[in-house]
Amino acid sequence: MTYDASPAYAAAQDAADPLAAFRQEFHFPPGPDGRPVAYFCGNSLGLLPRAARAAVEAEFQAWEMKAVEGHFHGESPWMHYQDALAAPTARVVGALPTEVVIMNTLTVNLHLLLISFYRPTPTRYKVLMEGGAFPSDQYALESQARLHGLDPAEAIVEMQPRPGEHTLRTEDIEARIAELGDSLATVIFGGINYYTGQVFDMAAITRAGHAVGATVGFDLAHAAGNVVLHLHDWDVDFACWCTYKYMNSGPGGTSGVFVHERFAHRPDLPRLAGWWGNDPAERFLMKKGFRPAAGAAGWQLSCGQVLPMAVHRVNLDLFDQAGGVGKLRAKSEKLTGYLEFLIQQLALPTSRLEIITPTDPAARGCQLSLLVHERGRELFDYLAARGIVADWREPNVIRLAPVPLYNSFEDVSRVGAALHDFFK
Repeated sequence: MTYDASPAYAAAQDAADPLAAFRQEFHFPPGPDGRPVAYFCGNSLGLLPRAARAAVEAEFQAWEMKAVEGHFHGESPWMHYQDALAAPTARVVGALPTEVVIMNTLTVNLHLLLISFYRPTPTRYKVLMEGGAFPSDQYALESQARLHGLDPAEAIVEMQPRPGEHTLRTEDIEARIAELGDSLATVIFGGINYYTGQVFDMAAITRAGHAVGATVGFDLAHAAGNVVLHLHDWDVDFACWCTYKYMNSGPGGTSGVFVHERFAHRPDLPRLAGWWGNDPAERFLMKKGFRPAAGAAGWQLSCGQVLPMAVHRVNLDLFDQAGGVGKLRAKSEKLTGYLEFLIQQLALPTSRLEIITPTDPAARGCQLSLLVHERGRELFDYLAARGIVADWREPNVIRLAPVPLYNSFEDVSRVGAALHDFFK
């Protein structure tokens, strides 16, 4: 795509954008000058959808008017609320409706899945993950290793980029999996590395892991709602994700789980059980003996979190109205490419600023991570003073995420102008 740094170009792109109207579906905080901020922090917390307040209010009304009967009566009975989210969730992550469930929060779900899919033996006990994964994943795996009486330093293998590089090469991941061979119990990667913005080749990693007999799962916190996923077709064993980043479901919002259909009827698979994961046909018999529901629903523990799910439902509706992740991804590639173009126009040496996110659009989502070697924090504060909300990561990285549902080319142009003024 041919880009142009002029404001007129950005305005023309926004005028031709078939998704431009979705920007009006979100609240933008006011900036220092009173006008809405240019919000590039959706990789940490998405904006508030305008319809969210009414969706939650509807559940307050049901609670007010029906009290406990709201579980069984009304427009969206709470007893089955999560069931209505299965099909739209499946469309977002490329799954069958029975393979997904909305429940709990991300790290809780990661632990629940690892209980089932990390089953070390005396000879097959190692876990492979990307180095520099988000701390929650590191802590979860450390504690899971200790749970099995293992030393995390021995059980957990972390992949690091080659010297002088910022991201991992797929062939290196595949080679490391093959090298670990029958000592490898589980592969758990982020679908996208939170720091660099690199999208991992999940299909290739899954094939390589299965080839040596390992289970393979992904933390999709930065991938769900951001890039096109085909979890079922890629044959991924398990995955989980939060919904408060690219899916705009609010701080601490609910989480999603994927379990491949081949495990749908595996009551023998070890898991932590709860009432809500029991066979719904027997749920109210209140008897001993856990019989898991078929599919991912069998990993549920407690009643659905209706108020957070109401916000999430709004966003799933917006994704469908926009034509799905594929349509959003097409705009995302253009927006992120435009941001990359404007940064390259600065012609700064890499000793001052470099983009550590892959240049290949297929290997990144809607995020560019800028490694700022000089005055990094000063630049971040300068952007904030100009009404540009970015994300700072120690020691010197600024993350910018142009989200296709609500960011515009004019937003990106504002970032380009601010960077130009700072570095001139």
